[in-house]
Amino acid sequence: MADAAPHPRQVFDLKGHEAAEIAFEEARGRGRLHHAWLLTGTEGVGKATFAFRAARRLLGAPPNAAYGVLGASPDHPVSRQIIARSHPDLMVLEKIGEDGKPRKLIPVDEARKLTDFFSKSPASAPHRVAIIDAADDLNVNAANAVLKTLEEPPPRGVILLVSHAPGGLLPTIKSRCRRLGFQPLPEDAVTAFVESRTTANAEDAIRLARMSKGAPGKALALALAGAVAVDDAAKEILLSLPNVDEGLALSLADRFRGAEGAAQFNLLLERLAERVHGHAMRLAAEGYGGLDRWAGAWETLQRLPREVEAVNLDRADAFFTALTELRAAARA
Repeated sequence: MADAAPHPRQVFDLKGHEAAEIAFEEARGRGRLHHAWLLTGTEGVGKATFAFRAARRLLGAPPNAAYGVLGASPDHPVSRQIIARSHPDLMVLEKIGEDGKPRKLIPVDEARKLTDFFSKSPASAPHRVAIIDAADDLNVNAANAVLKTLEEPPPRGVILLVSHAPGGLLPTIKSRCRRLGFQPLPEDAVTAFVESRTTANAEDAIRLARMSKGAPGKALALALAGAVAVDDAAKEILLSLPNVDEGLALSLADRFRGAEGAAQFNLLLERLAERVHGHAMRLAAEGYGGLDRWAGAWETLQRLPREVEAVNLDRADAFFTALTELRAAARA
C-alpha cells in the first residue's frame, strides 16, 4: 500500500459523479457560471477532487476525455502548476498550514487573503479560482470573512466551497452559493477503487468499502490506516465483554501515543461505535432489554474524540473510560 493518500490536486480521475460534472460544465459553456459553488456530501466521496478538476478547467486546461467530463491531462502546464502549488490564479484554503502541519480550524487571517486575491485580475488564466476545503473548518471570523467575499462577487472569480456538513454553515453563505450534491457510490464501485489503489485482498476491500459507506476517499484512508486490523480489534473487544483481555487493552492504548496516536484513537472508537450500534440494533430486534446502557456507551464513543481534541485529554485514559462503559453495558 502507499504511504499516504494523494492530495486531491494530484488526482485526475473521478468516478460516479458525472451528473455534477455535466451540470458544472454546461453552466460554464453557456457563460452562466455562478461565482460560488457549494459542494456537499459525506467526507471522502470526491468533492475536493471535483473542485480541483473544475479548477483546472477554469484555469485554462483543455478537456481530455480520457479523464472524464472535467478531465484534463496531468502533463498540461496548468495541471503541473496546480500540483506544484504555484499557479498564480488559484488559492486554496485548508487546515494544513504552510508548515505542512494540520490546524484545528482555518483561521481568519487565511480567509481574509481572499479579498486581496480577488482584487487582482487573472494573471494567466480566464478566471481566478479559490477552493475552500472544507468550509466546515472555517472559524467564526473566517466564515464571516468568506461571506464578505461572497456578498461582493469578484469579476471572473469562482469560489468552490467543499462541505461535509452544510447544516452547520452560515445560512447566508449557503444562500449565496449554487449547490451541487455528491451521493455515496455503490459498494462494488468503492470495492473496485480500493483494489485498484491498494494491495488489499478482495475480502478486505469489501470490508473497507462497507466501512466507508460509499466514500472512496475514506475507504483509501481507512486502508492506509490499517482499519481492517483495527476493526478486528474492535470486534474482539465486544465479543470478550465484560472481560476484556488486559493485554489487548494495553496494547491498543499504547498505539495512541505519538504523532499517529490521534488517528488510531479516533479510528478505534469509530469502529467500536459502529459495532456497538449494530449490536444494539440486533438486541432491539430480538426484544432484549438494557438498550439504554448500550446507547450511553455509543454516545460516549461518539463524544470522546471531540473532547480529547478540545481539551487535550489523555487518549489512553479516554479509551479506558470507554471500556468501563462498555463493560457496564454488557453486564446490564
